[in-house]
Amino acid sequence: MLTETIGPVITEELLRRLDVAGPRYTSYPTADRFVDAFGPADYIQALQQRSQGPGLIGGGSPLSVYVHIPFCESLCYYCACNKVVTKHHERAAEYLDALEREIDLHVAQLGRGRPVSQLHFGGGTPTFLSDAELTRLMGKLRDAFRVAPGAETSIEVDPRTVDESRLQHLASLGFNRLSFGVQDFDPAVQQAVHRVQSRESVAALMATARRLGFESTNVDLIYGLPRQTPESLARTVQQVAELRPERIALYSYAHLPTRFKPQRRIDATALPKPEDKLRMLSGAIAGFVGHGYQYIGMDHFALPGDALAAAKRQGRLHRNFQGYSTQPDCDLIGLGVSAIGRIGATYSQNAKTLTEYYDALQQGQFPVVRGLALTRDDLLRRAVIMAIMCQGRLDFESVALAHLVEPKQYFANELEQLRRLEQDGLVELEPEAVQVTPLGWYFIRSVAMVFDRHLQADRARERFSRII
Repeated sequence: MLTETIGPVITEELLRRLDVAGPRYTSYPTADRFVDAFGPADYIQALQQRSQGPGLIGGGSPLSVYVHIPFCESLCYYCACNKVVTKHHERAAEYLDALEREIDLHVAQLGRGRPVSQLHFGGGTPTFLSDAELTRLMGKLRDAFRVAPGAETSIEVDPRTVDESRLQHLASLGFNRLSFGVQDFDPAVQQAVHRVQSRESVAALMATARRLGFESTNVDLIYGLPRQTPESLARTVQQVAELRPERIALYSYAHLPTRFKPQRRIDATALPKPEDKLRMLSGAIAGFVGHGYQYIGMDHFALPGDALAAAKRQGRLHRNFQGYSTQPDCDLIGLGVSAIGRIGATYSQNAKTLTEYYDALQQGQFPVVRGLALTRDDLLRRAVIMAIMCQGRLDFESVALAHLVEPKQYFANELEQLRRLEQDGLVELEPEAVQVTPLGWYFIRSVAMVFDRHLQADRARERFSRII
């Protein structure tokens, strides 16, 4: 069991060596590799290729749609999301106008009624929008796309911005999954990051969500926050586990104040040491597993009856820009400022500022400002990295059949690098496979990073968070 092996195996020397900066691999290549040369014309070409039918592009396969709502009423100091902090709710009207233009541009390229199997509202704070505004947006989306029966329709919720009537309205709009941003229940930690909310309020909302028939609730937590200790996080873990959300996401706080201005308000001297962060991760995994949750991998837990746990057991787990998912690899349309999409063998990202986003749409153009057309090598390495991140196993035969390469020759240098990780107890190198060990899940990003050609060629990793 993972929690039984970590104590005697992880040494301070191993921790120091492996606790480096690295990607989270919600995509490969990672978003920092997107280039400005990829623009609206390239995005249109990808959409047209998709609309021309099945095949490699998969014209008839269901879509995933992500909608980014950037507005927040107050600033959380840890936040690295693209957001606009304002109490002026009237700003949402102009944003909805722009979203509708962007949706219309997609319909013009793809046709109306393309099936959608996954719809997610993120932010920012999607519940910044009023009931009427949410109704308007969902109506527009359902007019443009055909949300398939049984589709996963989720929305991120700030518990401070909703009540029972708001949850009831979300249910009436067809949302069947909620993600509550909690981060930590400890009052001292909440004050340090400027996000104060009580456990009682979250518990009441979760009880209401169950009564209203939501299929699943998720709770987001962060470890490594200022004034957080292994002991204080253990109390939060206990409190969250008692609420029994179907899923839990536990993220490592990435302190990058040079990149994210709000984090400059955090007292760096109050941040926990790397060894304490490891104790937090170890303790959280032990705590949630002890309460009956299954460890999905890296940052996700789920109750055994949840679809995410079933996907892990059956080898159907996937990973996209929102983290681990039950959805097969499918094209993703990103709507809104800074949203990232994936169409065929391309990635694209919208403008990061409202001004730039609005300007493009007022000119009748997609607001795509950067992206990437993947090479054959990128596609191969993406498959390998996702197999490691999702299944914890890389089978050479399946790679050979899918990509027409001899993996042991193609990845000869990478397999040699893995021998060091094998000595550390993180992987087992079998004759025809690479198997991640239970201990290796703590450092799964280290294993994946070996196959990242871009990262291996460029060791400037300051742009990434640390692994622990």
